[in-house]
Amino acid sequence: MPPTPLPAPARTWRERAEPLLDASLRGFHRYASWLVSISWWRFLLLSILLMIVVSITQSLPLFRYTVVEWVDEPVEPPEEADEPSAPQPERPPRKPLIKIEKPRGGASGSSEGVDISIDEDGIRIRPRAAPAAASSPASAPVPAPPATPSPPSEADRKVDEAVRQAEQAAREAAAAAKAAAAESKRAAKEAGLQGATRRVEHRRTVHWGSFLTDLALIWIFASAIVKITYKGRLQAEVKAARATETAEAESLKRQVVEARMAAMQAQIEPHFLFNTLASIDHLIETDPRRASQMQKNLIALLRASMPTMREAQDSGAPRDLARELAVIRPYLQILEARMEERLATEIDVPDGLLSAEFPPMMIQTLVENAIKHGLEPKPEGGSLRIKAEIVHGKLAVSVSDTGMGFGKAPTAGTGVGLANIRERLQLAYGARASLALTENAAGGTTATITVPYRALDEGGRA
Repeated sequence: MPPTPLPAPARTWRERAEPLLDASLRGFHRYASWLVSISWWRFLLLSILLMIVVSITQSLPLFRYTVVEWVDEPVEPPEEADEPSAPQPERPPRKPLIKIEKPRGGASGSSEGVDISIDEDGIRIRPRAAPAAASSPASAPVPAPPATPSPPSEADRKVDEAVRQAEQAAREAAAAAKAAAAESKRAAKEAGLQGATRRVEHRRTVHWGSFLTDLALIWIFASAIVKITYKGRLQAEVKAARATETAEAESLKRQVVEARMAAMQAQIEPHFLFNTLASIDHLIETDPRRASQMQKNLIALLRASMPTMREAQDSGAPRDLARELAVIRPYLQILEARMEERLATEIDVPDGLLSAEFPPMMIQTLVENAIKHGLEPKPEGGSLRIKAEIVHGKLAVSVSDTGMGFGKAPTAGTGVGLANIRERLQLAYGARASLALTENAAGGTTATITVPYRALDEGGRA
């Protein structure tokens, strides 16, 4: 029976979300890189175009719809209009309740008074008859002169005022009765409609694309921030990458130069060593004292040069000028023993400059070139001088000879040693160091190495 395969372990939410997060991160970096690649004018133009597209999109029917809602609203009683009064039938004129008749008698003062009577026809005021008229009824009536209007008396004014007040009271009572009837009718209707509701239809238009404007503004603002910050990050990454490449290239160049120096030194030292040993062997038979001195110088040279060469190949760090001269002095003494009176040497280095920083193996290379290509090919030989001085705040070390001159000897080299010196100076100091070759007025060549002056302590630190 085949074994039952074990179920695959369930993936966690982080494992499931990891591909999505990676894709989102890649998309963000691509978008940010594109933002950095475009100019600010193009970014502004695209932002304006985005706002225009959003404004047009919001007005499309796709982004709006109508919502119908039914709402229950309480029923309010209608306001009642004043009912027009029905036309009243014409009534026959009624007799006034109060009627005042002026006396028709003669001149004022002819009557002795007035009689006031109140009946169904109103109030009558009659002049009182004179007594003379009663005593002579047979006499003919005398026509009275036309009556002249007299001013209203106090009684007339009081009667008129009483009439106006009565009419005003009647009108107010009629208006109050009408208002009370209307109020009672309205109250009855409200009592009947109390708690009643009705369903009312409400329609409203919804624009669900209104948020697009805010979203577009947020997107533009965030893109501007990403463009500013991501550009600085990319520039920092590019600078770091360039610095790393430059450091790696300089390190590789340094290794190449050191390898060339080691190869050149490996080629020069056996030749010099074999010639020195041959000279010692010859002097043992002819001049044992000189042979012994040459042997001592060779031992001193090997003792001084071997540690210097090993340290230079291991670290390439500069050494002080005193250690370089410790190698050069026995080397020149051996050459003087070999060339005898054909070589005169001089070392002019102040004691204050012995602690100055100087790259290793460079003075020895210049001395070897001066001997091999300048002084040895010359039959009468010449002199060699090593000088160190401060020029414009920099340390200048020169090796001068009175030999054949640069490039004039039949044993002129390929210039590899001088090219290696220039490359090492460029790697160590850049444009602050240089190697210059000049011709002497009396013949020969002067090679000068100029480096920044810096004194080292006993531990080799600046």
